[in-house]
Amino acid sequence: MRLHPSVLPSRALMAACVAFFALAPMAPLALARDPLARRNRHVILVSTDGLRAEEVFSGADDLLLSKAYGGISDTNAARAAYWRPSPAERRAILLPFLWGTVATHGQVWGNRDLNSPVRVANNRHFSYPGYNEFLTGIPDPAIDSNDKKLNANTNVLEWLHLQPGFKGRVAAVCNWDVLPWILNAPRAQFPVWSGFDTPPGTVPLAISPAHADLVQHGRTVWPGVLLDTFVSHAALVTLQRDQPRALYVSLGETDDWAHEGAYDRYLRAAHEFDRCLSRLWLACQSLPALKDNTTLVVTTDHGRGPGPVAWKNHGAEIAASASMWVAILGPDTPPLGERSNTPLALQAQVAATVAAAVGHDFNAFSPRSAPPLPGVFKP
Repeated sequence: MRLHPSVLPSRALMAACVAFFALAPMAPLALARDPLARRNRHVILVSTDGLRAEEVFSGADDLLLSKAYGGISDTNAARAAYWRPSPAERRAILLPFLWGTVATHGQVWGNRDLNSPVRVANNRHFSYPGYNEFLTGIPDPAIDSNDKKLNANTNVLEWLHLQPGFKGRVAAVCNWDVLPWILNAPRAQFPVWSGFDTPPGTVPLAISPAHADLVQHGRTVWPGVLLDTFVSHAALVTLQRDQPRALYVSLGETDDWAHEGAYDRYLRAAHEFDRCLSRLWLACQSLPALKDNTTLVVTTDHGRGPGPVAWKNHGAEIAASASMWVAILGPDTPPLGERSNTPLALQAQVAATVAAAVGHDFNAFSPRSAPPLPGVFKP
């Protein structure tokens, strides 16, 4: 369930976003003009739907580890799994790869307590606008629903697929039946798999008959979202088999369990998302073609509300759901860890950051798109 909001954000935020995008194309970009000048030759973009910055930076919420507010029947088990005395311990037990590897060797943005804000620039705070924003670099006010409409905006994966050395080396493995429309798969023409029907003209990503059968009979919880384990496995197989130059993987359970009000399952989904990241990264390090020249970019499509009730939802009427986070790990990323005192970063900067990871300037193609995150790649 991805909610449709009805109330616009504050005028101050919208004015800041307008000013940002007015200036963004003029900002100098620290990019290698020759793609071969970068050590990195591959990029993996991974998103998990609606995972709050609160859990990313502080771990499990004490108030929500309860039957009353978190819908948890076995609170003892949930606390044993996810509760620890300090926020640092809680986030490490929830997301061990993010905090044990990415934060040690890469960068994590979005901790508001450390003055490192990351926000969506679109005025909707739900899924289609969020995915469009981080995939195309443009917050599009015309996108006002989650309907299956082919996206008019060109996404960074589609553009990379047209660059030398990327043709036939781009793929997407998606957990939401709307994402092939957001990617405009018929126009993009790189292989896409979502476990659901795709728009006519989509180039299908091959999966095994056994996996397809499991997915076909495993749609037992939500009508348009799979259990993430099916998607994680398909992504791992695709990475190992095809070794793509650019791979997009979207996971979805975090959002849907939150909407269900099942906090323990939401935490479990976050933990499994982290395990997916770890498996993908370990696979990269085991493959000679990808080892030490792959960048991992990780993010979400929106945040969620605070407190005992609003955590279940998001939308323009919930200001906190504009807050989000981004993490980057790779050979060209300085190991600055958890960032602090950074300028306001926007979700729209993810697209150009993905392109910059492999030495390409997405802004040269799309001047309306936001520039890469500053300081995440060596000059």
